[in-house]
Order: sequence, then structure tokens, then C-alpha cells
Amino acid sequence: MKKVILITGASSGMGKESAKELINQGHNVYTVARRIEQMQDLKQLGGHPIAMDVTNETDIQKVVDTIIQKEGKIDVLWNNAGYGLFGSVEDVPMEEARKQFEVNVFGLAAITQKVVPYMRKANAGTIINTSSMGGKLYTPMGAWYHASKHAVEGFSDCLRIELKEFNINVVVLEPGIIKTEWSDIMLQNISKFSLKGAYATLTNKLIASTKKIYEKGQGSNPDVIAKTVLKIVNSNKPKTRYLVGYMAKPLVWMRLNLGDRMFDKILMSQF
Repeated sequence: MKKVILITGASSGMGKESAKELINQGHNVYTVARRIEQMQDLKQLGGHPIAMDVTNETDIQKVVDTIIQKEGKIDVLWNNAGYGLFGSVEDVPMEEARKQFEVNVFGLAAITQKVVPYMRKANAGTIINTSSMGGKLYTPMGAWYHASKHAVEGFSDCLRIELKEFNINVVVLEPGIIKTEWSDIMLQNISKFSLKGAYATLTNKLIASTKKIYEKGQGSNPDVIAKTVLKIVNSNKPKTRYLVGYMAKPLVWMRLNLGDRMFDKILMSQF
């Protein structure tokens, strides 16, 4: 069944690869991101790219209004926009910390608020919120990023219960290590805030470890996410969570089943 799908953060990585797959499968896909020039290939495939800043409610309203005017509905909303802010709690300016939440949490919530009324009236719909395995565990220097993803987890659980009576599915996508530009942005941030000073030793170890993972090609390809999203979209009753990608399941298992101190010890042994 052809569905109208709205994807945020679709200018690269998981969002773009999944959009391609969904378009190829015959779905009517609207993709939004600030970098609209990076979505022109999706337009050529038959998608509908629109420029949007997920932190700008005026932008969000215009996008939702445009889709409703053209299609009359939104069957699937995938809140995929987000990035990783890394650096010590002491070093990261509060302005940057607030920005992390504006994008990863409040932007997600804002577009959800605009879309839910249409899904509720249709008594149908699916909302996919991109969290991370980082929404279940933690890594050094990632306090603000992990806090935002833990917030997405809690937000999604509450939303799922609220919308159940309206036949709206709420799904949490929890990727592991995926080969995207996420790591580049994360490394830029940590180098900006904590490369020097009291946390320099730990920062340099984290940078070296992260580069080693990606240079060895140990992350999963974004098509792992694309296949998972396609499964969710085509399911009448998807699972509430999908933990997929390199190291996602073993790391989350350790976090849930080992004590804090043991997990700390295993985690820090990698740095």
C-alpha cells in the first residue's frame, strides 16, 4: 500500500538512504532538511525535498501544511534529524547544550505536535523516532548527546501510550554504529570544546578510538537502517523498538545486565 511519508534529516546518511529505498518501493516520500541542495538526487528519483529547519516552528508548519494540501494526509512521520554534541560537561557552553536539545528533542516534539492531529482524525499512522543505542547507555564526554537520546526514549514511551487509542504506532529506532557523517560532526564538536585543558587526555583517547572504529570499517552500512525502516512502514503492527546496527545489541545487553561499575570498567578499557 502506497503511503505518504515525511522524513526529517534526509540530506545524508540513514535518512537519505532510507528515503531512496522507500521511493523505490513506491511510497510518496517527502524529505526535509536545511541542506536542500543535498536532496536533489531524491527529487530525481521521485521524492519531494523541502528545505526545513527542525528548530523553526514556522518552517515546520509550512511543511506540514504543504503536504496536507497536496496529499490530504501523512501516514508516516520519521523524526530522524539529529546530531551528536560531545565534550565534557565542564567545557560545553550551555548555549550549545540547549541547541542539542532543540534539535534532538524539541524539534522532534514540535513536528510531532503538528502531525498528530491529522493522524488522529484518520485513526491511523506511524511515528518513528530516531533514538540510538546511546539512548540506553553512555560514553565518556557525551553527557548532552546521551541525555537528549534518553529523553527521546522517555518521550516516545509516553507518546505511544497516549496515541494507542487512536491506532497510531510509535516506534523507537535505536541504531548502533552506522557509517554516516555523524562521527565527523561528533569529532568536530569534541575537538572544539575539550581538546585542551583538564580533559585533554580523555578527549584524545576518545578521538583515537572513534577514528579507529570507522577507519577499520566496523560500522554498519546505512542500508541496515533502510531495511528496518521499510519493515516498520510496511507493518500494521510494528515493534515498539528496533535495536539495529554494529554493536547495538551486545552493548545494550551489557548495560542492562551488568552493574554500573562493571559497565564503566568495560567501557573505559576501550580508551
